[in-house]
Amino acid sequence: MLRRLHSEQPESFEFTPANLAWAQNQVTKYPEGRQASAIIPLLWRAQEQESWLTRPAIEYVADMLGMAYIRALEVASFYFMFQLQPVGSVAHIQICGTLSCMICGAEDLMAVCKEKIAEKPHALSADGKFSWEEVECLGACTNAPMAQIGKDYYEDLTAEKLGQLLEDMAAGKVPSVGPQNGRFAAEPESGITSLTEFVNGSIKLNASAQLADDIGDTIKRIDGTEVALVQGWEDQSNGGAASAVALASQAANDDTATPIAAAPKDTPAADTAADSGETAPALKPSKELPGQADLAERKGEWRYEGGDKAEAAPETDAKAAVTTNVSGDAETVSEDDKPATLEAARDGGADDLKLIKGVGPKLEKLLNSMGFYHFDQVAAWTGQELAWVDQNLEGFKGRATRDNWVGQAKTLASGEETEFATRAKKDDIYKD
Repeated sequence: MLRRLHSEQPESFEFTPANLAWAQNQVTKYPEGRQASAIIPLLWRAQEQESWLTRPAIEYVADMLGMAYIRALEVASFYFMFQLQPVGSVAHIQICGTLSCMICGAEDLMAVCKEKIAEKPHALSADGKFSWEEVECLGACTNAPMAQIGKDYYEDLTAEKLGQLLEDMAAGKVPSVGPQNGRFAAEPESGITSLTEFVNGSIKLNASAQLADDIGDTIKRIDGTEVALVQGWEDQSNGGAASAVALASQAANDDTATPIAAAPKDTPAADTAADSGETAPALKPSKELPGQADLAERKGEWRYEGGDKAEAAPETDAKAAVTTNVSGDAETVSEDDKPATLEAARDGGADDLKLIKGVGPKLEKLLNSMGFYHFDQVAAWTGQELAWVDQNLEGFKGRATRDNWVGQAKTLASGEETEFATRAKKDDIYKD
């Protein structure tokens, strides 16, 4: 199935304070340099907030994780869990159309959707409350036919039962999830044959259905307030998660609260809080998110800008680039920290800065305009000079440190090649 961005898009996207706090804490689960691994949960939370995944939302998440837009779009367009067009305000119905479900009556379920929602998939119902689509196997073959609605499975469906579910949802009722024919889980229809003392006793629903029943609303989208935010992944002795939940709760209930990130290691504020058991002060994001002007500047930049593997990081002073004061705020570098620049490239011509992973054609042009043309210039940046560059990369702030430009440039300036540079030359990845 062809999956592409919807023709009509909103102007911008931003996480709510609560969702931003949640997203920043998700990123702390992954090692430095591997933040892109958080792409799926962050895109999912963006979709939950807006009901569908917009282009501005994809770009916003990509910027948050330091990814090229095309890489984020590849993920968003690959998985059926991401809706690239508006969906029903109440629910989006995903009917499994793979072998087991098709044999057991999936076509009858789709007929109900065509009658009660819209003739074609992804179209909205007349009242805007519902939309539907056929998807590949959802892994509940024993309970065929089935559908995923919102976050939960509705199994052992019939056309009549699905029709009733739609009517109930439209009326604001909360349906029961799981098997719709009285089955506990995926036991034979003739009845359960094991663990009967539990099922026939106090346990009435399987674990997934019970959780949905406890929450009390299976189709409500997440806005960040109904589930506890995940704590930072850093060890609490380093202050990483000491106050994540408390601050997230504050952010969820206070529009003026400062969004949080996991506390940087080895900061006085974090150490003091961890030692004393007190709540650490509110922390600002570990890296600045782009403003809408920055996002607008990058519109249309859907091109490959990096490799699949992170370069090995030689010993550099890059980690000292941005210092942290007692309050947890990043200290701003001054113009005195600006590295030495050139008015033009040396006689031999400029180096191909695109051989540094993370520097695409647009960034190379920006670096040249700032007076940087050669690998040895980048290799010579001190920690504070690197911080100055990061602060002045409009639309790409923080990328120089994140992608270890100094370490890569030292290798390239010595006449050797990095893995990315070798691949970039071979594949000519920036060829128009």
